[in-house]
Amino acid sequence: MRVRLVSIATPTHPLDGAFYVPDEGADRAALIFHGNCKNFYSGPSRFLAEPLVAAGFAVLSFNRRGHDVIHTHGRGWSGGANQLVAEMLEDDALAAAWLAEQGFPSPVVIGHSNGGMLAVPHVAARPDTPAMVLLSAHRGGPEIGRLNSENGLFAKDRYDEFLEESRRRIAEGRGKELMLLPGWWHAITAETFVDFVTRCPDMMEHAPQVRCPTLYVRGDLERADIYPAEEFAARSGGPTDVVIPENCDHFYTGQETEVADLVVGWLRERLQRSP
Repeated sequence: MRVRLVSIATPTHPLDGAFYVPDEGADRAALIFHGNCKNFYSGPSRFLAEPLVAAGFAVLSFNRRGHDVIHTHGRGWSGGANQLVAEMLEDDALAAAWLAEQGFPSPVVIGHSNGGMLAVPHVAARPDTPAMVLLSAHRGGPEIGRLNSENGLFAKDRYDEFLEESRRRIAEGRGKELMLLPGWWHAITAETFVDFVTRCPDMMEHAPQVRCPTLYVRGDLERADIYPAEEFAARSGGPTDVVIPENCDHFYTGQETEVADLVVGWLRERLQRSP
């Protein structure tokens, strides 16, 4: 396969990524959305690329501006600690537009975790999407911050305290100051804390507008209320297959090959059935 680093323009700093193409070329493509504070060179964004290329897909895996917790560009900084929901959605749309310019206007969309949640409104607005893969996609919506905290992440047992403090800092004009969180993702600005817990898309609101086939994978070690595969399947406007691997965590640790085989096999079978 051929791999090249790419740079996709945004209104601020560009999105970096890798574009993988089979040596013999491709007539179909996959677009991968990474999870919160992750990047294109780790996790599913990385381990899925080569098997997808082997199956004949061109693959774009890219960083949103909110990749990692903190990263620098020049002497400025950004990252998941300073991301906003509108920026996340815009980045996904810009990456899809770039892929269309390469001759792939209707890619398969694959999203892990937060990237999976973002994939649902993205695909709901693009009815020509041939298939979608959700890997441990969280439900989003107004309760996701509290649910994550109850699950030992984010603000843990101090959710209400952090929400109040964030609103106070914003009112004082200090919304871009960093705060240290007791759980994942460890650091965040007040502005991002409030934005995430009040503006995060609700996956279930968009599910009925999804018309394409969907594969939803959730590890059996993950909570069904946060990663609601069965509920999504019931609400989706298209057929949804739910797979729950055993002894499997949120990052598919030790099961990367099995999950990659599952995704590629499902795509082959589903796309062969599609008109």
